[in-house]
Amino acid sequence: MSTITSLSNHQVRLASRPVGPATRANWSFTTEPVAEPGPGGVLVKTLYLSLDPAMRGWMNEGKSYIPPVEIGAVMRAGGIGRVISSNNPAFAVGDHVNAGLDVQEYCLIPEAQIKRSGMFKIDLRVGSATQWLNVLGMPGMTGYFGLMDVGQPKAGETVVVSGAAGAVGQTVGQIAKLKGCRVVGIAGGQAKCDWVVKELGFDACIDYKAGDVKAGLKEHCPKGVDIYFDNVGGEILDTVLTRITRGARIIICGAISQYNNTTPVKGPANYLSLLVNRARMEGIVVFDYADRYPQAIAEMAGYLKAGSMKSKEDVVFGLETFPETLLKLFNGENFGKLVLQVAKE
Repeated sequence: MSTITSLSNHQVRLASRPVGPATRANWSFTTEPVAEPGPGGVLVKTLYLSLDPAMRGWMNEGKSYIPPVEIGAVMRAGGIGRVISSNNPAFAVGDHVNAGLDVQEYCLIPEAQIKRSGMFKIDLRVGSATQWLNVLGMPGMTGYFGLMDVGQPKAGETVVVSGAAGAVGQTVGQIAKLKGCRVVGIAGGQAKCDWVVKELGFDACIDYKAGDVKAGLKEHCPKGVDIYFDNVGGEILDTVLTRITRGARIIICGAISQYNNTTPVKGPANYLSLLVNRARMEGIVVFDYADRYPQAIAEMAGYLKAGSMKSKEDVVFGLETFPETLLKLFNGENFGKLVLQVAKE
């Protein structure tokens, strides 16, 4: 028996579709043998997995920008891993890769699925493995293209970003500052607000848990909001719409406040502000920019190397903790990009 085929792959599968927050009862834990890759295929050992608010939407049945995870399937997730067996000349044993690895210890990727998995080699000299899931990964790409392509910031404009201490929010705010904008964050808790101001260089941050968001916007955005990068939806989106300027751009990235609703998603009651201010609201799905990731990665890597950008990750160890760790996103418990460490090198 080869070393590979003696391995066991522990996996987390979607057992049922959640109603409200996903609980441990919605998951099943399975084990299966690890197989050698076929011609052109690659076997990857999962090291880290990216846990993102979008995962809650992938559990729901219904039309979206990506097919739902099927009942009984291994839960979808992107991650960083190390190639441990390869029959593909593009990937050597020992290479570190970023790919759709799913919530499991090992991922066997046939040749026909390599492109679909988004697998590419990463250079750990450019950034750490967890940074490749944050500022150099999908959250960073979301923040970069959402702000730059959809928001089109101009120096001197005021940018507001909700979920400011999260993975996407921290990147958006830092890029906006680098582009010469005034940046105001919205986050939950004094520690998060202090961090984005003192460590990331935001001009101000409003603690939605402690005060009046509308009053905070009036204080910190006296000339109004030119760009709003929305990660939360709900009441905060509605409130920001009352402060937008003429020609404002609202980027809809996520609506974490709405994902666990058991009632219909709450839409913005103040949407007529878009009409009055000749503003626009546009969604961002990062996969649409996949062919341009290298451009953004190169720019962000330069910022990291220069020390003009920071990348904070909240790392939790253990595949078995996945159900509870994922919920940290929706309870506001994570501080930085939430990452599940599956294995040590």
